[in-house]
Amino acid sequence: MSNKLVLLIEDEESIASFVAMFLRKEGFEVDMATDGASGLKLASQHSPQVIILDLMLPDMDGFEVCRRIRHDSDVPIIMLTARDAATDKVVGLELGADDYVTKPFDPRELVARVKSVLRRAQMSAQAAEAGPLSAGEVVLDPDRHEVSVGGEPVQVTAKEFDLLHYLMLNRGLALSRQQLLEHVWGYDFLGDTRTVDVHINQVRKKLGEAGEIETVWGVGYKLK
Repeated sequence: MSNKLVLLIEDEESIASFVAMFLRKEGFEVDMATDGASGLKLASQHSPQVIILDLMLPDMDGFEVCRRIRHDSDVPIIMLTARDAATDKVVGLELGADDYVTKPFDPRELVARVKSVLRRAQMSAQAAEAGPLSAGEVVLDPDRHEVSVGGEPVQVTAKEFDLLHYLMLNRGLALSRQQLLEHVWGYDFLGDTRTVDVHINQVRKKLGEAGEIETVWGVGYKLK
């Protein structure tokens, strides 16, 4: 685990040092930044495996940092914030965040979430060996981590990719929101089913009419 680098972008020194201590005890290496600009620089220079990103930063908010990271990277991002508004959570997820933790929090829970997103990344890498999958005009290539519709590339976040991948592997089957949470976010993900709905809506928008993801009322979703 020592080769797994976590970038922690947090301006509250007491919280940053506390979280870093728990991560290092679990064998992670930790880079720390106290503002968005330095966090973006470290992300570019060191290519961390996971980024823990505070929403409230002195120079720019976490939403803007997330947006800039997602412009050229699909590294898993866990947002950390003192704000618990549902709209903040939805915006963060729509921008490509993979998880959302509200202060105050148990650092052991945060470490568990870091491990969960890393497991998902490893599973995606292993699934890449299976080759491309297709559903109508939609083609998903796990090896290249690319999605296309009618031959045209579609930009998706890491979590949107994982969600679509799981739907395509189970094409035609009705999958509950809980199943999707467990298989896409990891069994120890402590979010709610709203997270699934937000990501489904984003995937639908990006695939357009070609992505026939049906809502199965009282159950969840399925890809036709």
